[in-house]
Amino acid sequence: MSRNMIFHLPFKLVVDVPSGSVLRPLKMIQAFRNIGYDVDMIMGTGQERKELIAKIKARIRQGIPYDFLYSESSNLPTLLTEDNRVPSYPLMDFDFFRYCRSYKIKIGLFYRDIYWKFRAFRKNVPLVKMLLAYPFYEYDICRYKQLVNILYLPSLPMANYIHYSGRLDALPPGIGASCGKDIDDIPDHPESALQLNIFYVGGLKDFYKSERLFETVGRNDNLTLTFCCREEEWAEDRKKYMQYENPRIRVIHKSGRDLIPHYKVADICSLFLEPTEYRAFAMPFKLFEYLGFRKPVIATSGTAAGDFVKRNDVGWHIDYSVGSLELCLRGIANDKDILAQKRENIDRILPAHTWEARAEKVARDLGKDSSP
Repeated sequence: MSRNMIFHLPFKLVVDVPSGSVLRPLKMIQAFRNIGYDVDMIMGTGQERKELIAKIKARIRQGIPYDFLYSESSNLPTLLTEDNRVPSYPLMDFDFFRYCRSYKIKIGLFYRDIYWKFRAFRKNVPLVKMLLAYPFYEYDICRYKQLVNILYLPSLPMANYIHYSGRLDALPPGIGASCGKDIDDIPDHPESALQLNIFYVGGLKDFYKSERLFETVGRNDNLTLTFCCREEEWAEDRKKYMQYENPRIRVIHKSGRDLIPHYKVADICSLFLEPTEYRAFAMPFKLFEYLGFRKPVIATSGTAAGDFVKRNDVGWHIDYSVGSLELCLRGIANDKDILAQKRENIDRILPAHTWEARAEKVARDLGKDSSP
């Protein structure tokens, strides 16, 4: 007998944009299907969601059983996800949550981010838009308290910023490549006795400052760095990094399957980022992609990523300084057997951190047999 669930997104997925906010729901949808669920989708524009909600309500009234509803928030407030940012459907999504609860369908919601509470948001968003958006963000949290059985966060330290009184749990990304390649299809490359190849994929601005990484590679002839970021971000911030440019540092602008050749030749991957307040709870999507390619990770102490790396012994967590990074990389270069040990640890933790494992957790938490 098939099992049914509802997957809700209060926005339209733009699948050709390779960001975590797009990749994560796609991975979760497939993971729920992989563990045996028939997934009824609610996503799209407000009008599209309205039509899908009507169909699912009809199925519920007909007696079709749903084990639970799982939702993921937008980076925008729920009421402002239309292209024109007008709250044209102010009651629809949360009224559907209430409808599901009236039929004893439990709800879990992944709350993606609280970027809006930080100075970078205020810097990048016009003042009027920022002031208008704040009440809508707070409204979301208020409705979650009323309607959601479990609020999932990227990491539990994020709870310190939302003052949430309901049930909370962590649901970080899953381990797996996001560029259409199975983990087992990525072979280990022959390691050079002379050089250590470092690979970084991610942002550059605000919470992704990487000057110390560039400086360290520039000072050490046995290190190479491939740094992948968005082309527009590099164009805007390149001046900060020009002093470190040399032939051993290559900046690229790739995504998807174009990343595979760079993963193949990398010895280690970097999340050596400035440890801001935001980094203390942010759980980077790329951390789990790195691990999906069986690449040990260097992360910064005092960050959620660094805590994960330390707890699972899948890399190195170090202070954010050139001296600490040089010392760490020198130790790896002098004893490359440690790379194989870290890869063995990645293999060990893999089953507990796949996307299917994340979906199984939600099913256990919210399914028919779960506790109230």
